[in-house]
Amino acid sequence: MHEHAEWSRPSPGRSGRRADLVLALVLAVASVTTALLYARTGMYPGAAEPWVWAVGLGLTTLPLALRRRYPVPVALAVSAGFFICGQFGVPEVLIINISLFCALYTVGAWERRRTLALWARVGIGTAMMVWLIIGLIVASSSTEALEGVSRSGIFSAYATYAVIQIITNLLYFGGAYFFGERSWHAARNQALLEARGRELELERQTSAAQAVALDRLSIARELHDVVAHHVSVMGIQAAAARRTLERDPARSAAALGVVEESAGTAVDELRRLLLTLRDPAKEASAPTTIGVAHLAELVADAQSSGTPATLIVAGEPRPIPMLVDVALYRVVQEALTNIRKHAGRGAAAEVRLRFGEESVEVEISDDGVRQELSQRSRGSGLGLRGMRERIGAVGGTVFAGRRERGGFLVRAAVPIAPATSASPTAAPVG
Repeated sequence: MHEHAEWSRPSPGRSGRRADLVLALVLAVASVTTALLYARTGMYPGAAEPWVWAVGLGLTTLPLALRRRYPVPVALAVSAGFFICGQFGVPEVLIINISLFCALYTVGAWERRRTLALWARVGIGTAMMVWLIIGLIVASSSTEALEGVSRSGIFSAYATYAVIQIITNLLYFGGAYFFGERSWHAARNQALLEARGRELELERQTSAAQAVALDRLSIARELHDVVAHHVSVMGIQAAAARRTLERDPARSAAALGVVEESAGTAVDELRRLLLTLRDPAKEASAPTTIGVAHLAELVADAQSSGTPATLIVAGEPRPIPMLVDVALYRVVQEALTNIRKHAGRGAAAEVRLRFGEESVEVEISDDGVRQELSQRSRGSGLGLRGMRERIGAVGGTVFAGRRERGGFLVRAAVPIAPATSASPTAAPVG
């Protein structure tokens, strides 16, 4: 809800309508009771007929049952009843004043059309003041009204009485106006605060959902990198051991050794990942065990798994931010895994690490010719998506596509700050 948007106070619910009905009935009974008491005092010698009592008191009180649903019509009806009671001698003063005040207050507090609310109150108040002033003028020339009260001079007792009556009525109508407006603005501000509270709660829930989604993506990337790489190595070596078990037991034993080593490494990385998930505070303090400084080991693992691979480092090695370091390592790891899975048997891989003035880049290519790009694309696509997400998170870009002379190429480039940056860094490739 915008602060300057048009606001309409909602209609009262069932409990509110029931409360208005009870109020109207209580005031109606009270008005009849006080009218009988006033009549008993003898202060109203020329009291009106009973049917005038019924009309005047009924109009003054009973319409209040609908005061919050139809504020202006109710105020007009109550004003008419108030006029009948005062003009035709219904012996009641207390309850009809309370009812009129309540009706005028309700117009200010509940009428949705604010212009109508303003002019309705101004019109009723003006009409009542004109009626009062006419009554005071008429009474000033009557000897029966206020007997014994002097009327001679500007500052006579009657003039003072008239001023008191005018001030009292101005305060009466002004108070009804003030408290009605105050109630309207208080309700509007309350609705605005509640709307803002709902918006903040929605934003909090959205942020929490986004944070959970990002965490899930991060965990999915880590699991994919760990499982896909090491399991693919284990699968290749296990197949090689099976094929050479009878004719070359030594080679089979070496392949099984690679399987054992890859399984142990995978378990260690999974344990580290689970430890981080259980206690995120340990993530920042845990030493980084992977990065571009370990690309030589990654290439050696690829060679041991049957994929000829070479590592070429270009440029002057220098420290790079930790997040960039890990992201580049994971790109190379995923690319080498894809080469083993899709490039075809005997395909050779080449890993290039380039340090530039303002960026660092890794490029992984292969000369696989036994499978076309369409065949390579039969995978889930999670690997390439994970690469783009990782590199995109550190402000870099990833290109992946078929090479013109055959094979596949993956290139990831990340801009890095000058070597004097104070951000966390990893050891350079030596």
